[in-house]
Amino acid sequence: MAVDDGSDPLTGLVDFGGVRKQACLEYVPDVRVGEYVIVHVGFALQRLDEESAQASLRLFEELGLLEEEFGDSWEQAAKEAGTA
Repeated sequence: MAVDDGSDPLTGLVDFGGVRKQACLEYVPDVRVGEYVIVHVGFALQRLDEESAQASLRLFEELGLLEEEFGDSWEQAAKEAGTA
């Protein structure tokens, strides 16, 4: 994660299992690089400890949620159609 201290509102680059996206950090203004946050619709809502974050990421991966949310939509459609 990277924090853009000069932005208004406060934003940062967050990593979702290898996919990086900008997120608003106004609700967790004291978050630091290397910490984990819960992000929903572009807003970091809460900080997580590493153990909880890793457990959540494993569960999301098992459920296919990371691929569904951040994967290639054409590839996902082909898999669902049974053509990939």
